Amino acid sequence: MARPLRIEYPGAFYHVMNRGNAGEDIFISIRDKERFTEYLEKSVERFSIIIHTYCLMSNHYHLLVETPQPNLSLAMQWLNVSYASYHNRKRHRSGHLFQGRFKSILVDADEYLKHLSRYIHLNPVRAKIVEKPEGYHWSSYRAFIGTTKAPKWLETDWLLSTFGKKRKAAAQNYKAFVDEVDGKTLEDPAKDLVGGFILGDSDFVNWVKESLLSNKNDEKEIPQLKQLKPRVSLDAIIQSICASFGSTEKQIREKGRKGNKARDFAIYLARDLTGSSCKELGNFFGDVSGAAITVRYKYIARQAKRDRKLTRELKKIKGQILNN
Repeated sequence: MARPLRIEYPGAFYHVMNRGNAGEDIFISIRDKERFTEYLEKSVERFSIIIHTYCLMSNHYHLLVETPQPNLSLAMQWLNVSYASYHNRKRHRSGHLFQGRFKSILVDADEYLKHLSRYIHLNPVRAKIVEKPEGYHWSSYRAFIGTTKAPKWLETDWLLSTFGKKRKAAAQNYKAFVDEVDGKTLEDPAKDLVGGFILGDSDFVNWVKESLLSNKNDEKEIPQLKQLKPRVSLDAIIQSICASFGSTEKQIREKGRKGNKARDFAIYLARDLTGSSCKELGNFFGDVSGAAITVRYKYIARQAKRDRKLTRELKKIKGQILNN
C-alpha cells in the first residue's frame, strides 16, 4: 500500500482526520471524548503543536493543527496510539481502532482556515445530531462564540482575529459567518484539493511544488508526486544548460565524454523535473540504459550533498528553468 505524502515544515497548517476501523465508533462514552481531549492537551504540551479547531464525532474526529516544528506525524502517531491503547485496554479488546494512517491536508491558512473551521464545526449539524452547532458539546465551536471558556490548549485568538479586533465582536462575527450557510448542505472545502492533499490558491500550491517537492523522487511509493512535482520540457532544460555552460545540445546529449559536467547536470535536472521515465531519458541522452540514468542521477545527488558549490550551481540553474 502506497504511503500518504506528508509535507512537514515549520509553521505548516493541516486539516487532520481519522476514522474508526471499518466505520466503527471510536468514542462510545462521554469519558472517551474527555480522555481524547486530555490526550490532545498532552500532545500540545509534548510536541508544541497548536490546535485551532476540533470536533469529535462518534466514529471520527477532525482537527485543524499548526506545527511550529515539522513534527505532525510524530504528534498524530502519539495521539492515535495513546488513545487507541486506552480504548482497547478499557474494553479488553485488541486490534486496530483506527482504519489506518491518519489523513492530513496541507492548508493555506490565510485562504482556507476559516472556511475549514466552519465546515468542521458544522459536522454535527450535517449528521443531524443537532440543529445548531452551539448545541454540540464536543467541538471547539462554543469556545469560539463565547458560550464556554476555551481550554488552555485550544488556540482561538488567531482565527477570531480575522473577524475583528475586539474579541466579543469577533466572536459575534464568527457566529454570523457560520450561521450564514446551510450547515446540512455546505460543501466541503476539500473539493478544491490539489494532488489529493493541498488546499490553497495557485501561489501556495506552486510554492509547495517548487520549495518542498522538487527534491522528492519516490513516485512509485508516493503516487501524488507525479502530478504535483514541477514539470518542464527537456528542451527547456537543455537550453538552460547550454546557456550556463556554453555547451551545445550535441555535447550534452552524446555519451562517452568523461568529466562532462553539463551532461551530468542535464541528466540530474531532467530526472528531477520532467516526469519522463529513466528509459525515456536514456533514449534521449545517447541511447544509454535507464539504469545508467539512475546511477548518474544518484551520483550527482551524492556529490551535491558533499559540495555546497555544486548545490548552489544546481539550485541556480533549476531556479532559472522553473521561473522561465
